[in-house]
Amino acid sequence: MFGSAEEKYVIPDGGSTRVVVLGGTGFVGRHVCAAFVAEGREVVSVSRRAEPAGPGVRPLALDLCAAQPAALARTLTDGRPTLVVNAAGAVWAASEQAMETANTELVRRLVDGLRRARPRVRLIHLGSVNEYAPTPRGLPVDESAPTLPTTVYGRTKLRGTELVLDAARRGDLNALVLRMANVAGPGSPPASLLGRVAHELRLARGRGGTAEIRLAPLRAERDFVDAADAVDAVTAAARSSVGGRVLNIGSGEAVSVRALVDLLIRVSGVPARIVESPAPAGPSAARPEWLEVDIRSARELLGWAPRRRLADAVADLWREPADPVA
Repeated sequence: MFGSAEEKYVIPDGGSTRVVVLGGTGFVGRHVCAAFVAEGREVVSVSRRAEPAGPGVRPLALDLCAAQPAALARTLTDGRPTLVVNAAGAVWAASEQAMETANTELVRRLVDGLRRARPRVRLIHLGSVNEYAPTPRGLPVDESAPTLPTTVYGRTKLRGTELVLDAARRGDLNALVLRMANVAGPGSPPASLLGRVAHELRLARGRGGTAEIRLAPLRAERDFVDAADAVDAVTAAARSSVGGRVLNIGSGEAVSVRALVDLLIRVSGVPARIVESPAPAGPSAARPEWLEVDIRSARELLGWAPRRRLADAVADLWREPADPVA
């Protein structure tokens, strides 16, 4: 491994403060870019099109899945960055092929490119808690839990994580994986639960009527983390030399998704009626999804802990509409 508990809080050597953020125009990527700009870093946002990712961020157009590894390595290391953050990926609304391309093949090419990079660049890869197997209620998930995801999204994200870890363990990369819980905050995309509810509430506010929001059954309890806290974990990882492993990032608490939706409606002040689709029949109907992540390793190795309440994330989401750029 590239780091240990005794090696935390080490800023990489070298005079460059450049950070390259893959997927910098996405929901989490924009927050990551803004955080590094606030630290005084030079930030380059990489996406297929040179779209703006926020004040102080330089856009760079690059199709990671089309570039040859040697060219990719040259492009990503131009200006001698000290860090690459992979916040790219496809989520629930994407097709199976799109998720395979963005969550696995993109990472394969990224790893192949960065292992050729000289000087070596540190990689922070953002994984997902959906990479874990379903968990019994009341049992927090730590990093040793089985990784047997039941969704295409979880499986494609897991394969990406495994590519990064395998390269790090071979000594090809200086890399750390942050396995993120559900991130909530301003800019939440319409494909997410809270993003969709916020979108419908804004439409109803514009019409001056009651929102009728049709959703899947709100039976789950999941771990949500405020976007600001999630990004604090990324910047803490950037200052650390811990590598070759996974760290869970979340609030450390399972929260009812119904309670979060109800909170967003109250914050909005928009009259709303939630219409849930029928619950599935069969054995799964008796086992609503439950997930709470154990974040003790991140506390110990990164000195990181969530600071904000989820109520703050919901309020921020309502005050700042989602950006139309994905």
